[in-house]
Amino acid sequence: MDIVKVNNITKRFNDKLALDNISFSVKEGEIFGLIGPNGAGKSTLISIITNLTLPNSGNIQINGIDLSADPMSAKSIIGLVPQELAIMETLTPFDNLEYFGAFYGLKGKLLQDRINEALEVTGLAEVKKKKVKKLSGGMQRRLNIGIALLNHPKILILDEPTVGVDPQSRNHIFNFIKDISEKQKTTIIYTSHYMEEVEHLCSKIFIMDEGKEVAFGDNNYLKSIVSTSTKLIMEIKNINAQLIFDLKNTKGVISVLENTSVIALDVDKNFLLTDALSAVDKNNSKVVRISYEEPSLEDVFLNLTGKNLRD
Repeated sequence: MDIVKVNNITKRFNDKLALDNISFSVKEGEIFGLIGPNGAGKSTLISIITNLTLPNSGNIQINGIDLSADPMSAKSIIGLVPQELAIMETLTPFDNLEYFGAFYGLKGKLLQDRINEALEVTGLAEVKKKKVKKLSGGMQRRLNIGIALLNHPKILILDEPTVGVDPQSRNHIFNFIKDISEKQKTTIIYTSHYMEEVEHLCSKIFIMDEGKEVAFGDNNYLKSIVSTSTKLIMEIKNINAQLIFDLKNTKGVISVLENTSVIALDVDKNFLLTDALSAVDKNNSKVVRISYEEPSLEDVFLNLTGKNLRD
């Protein structure tokens, strides 16, 4: 079942086209990746999905509800973790959760249970009485997520949740996302400009740039649409100029990159490994290790847009 449907969304800010006819759907329980460089339109799209910004045209359906017709019902099942921290630094994590829980209308034992649950899920139980301003950036980011979980949303939107986060907190966030997706069937919309995060977490990925769709599909599909070659990595003893020349002229080799001990070959379907090994042997070199690399989502983005994600 599609729990989120984005239909032909266009948004302008004065003369700037921020979103250009964007459409996609998200299935219930899915971890959905929304990726693109800074300025691609991700945050604008999230603002429209959460009814914080209105589109110029198009519509959004949330769990079968037309967002424009009944925004309160649609928004009641969404939890948003904004890119900017929405917490009170002079309070403790417990006090923050209590304040926002009351704002959601939670009371008594239910409120206390939800607070304890959020502290446990985010790994903040041991620091629940410590002032937020004394916590690490990663812990503050996790508290931001815990607040969004208080209302048990069916859809959790995480807008660049690992910006400025230490590796330990990043891994904690990843594990928690997988956990609530699997155990609670929470639908996750995860925005990032870190391709490796989305590649690791998400079952479906929507790539955008300059407000436009670049590509949409799962990991395998996205890689297949640009994968006309394979990268072969050869660790070699005694790399020399003649070996590089011979490898460049080997059938099926598209390009050759080298450093002091490693040669990387981009090869197509006509390439035979035995031909490369023959060239190595002929030049009195020795193969130490061979491995293959699949294309990454960074490669997909570069191939489709002609630029790096972080340009």
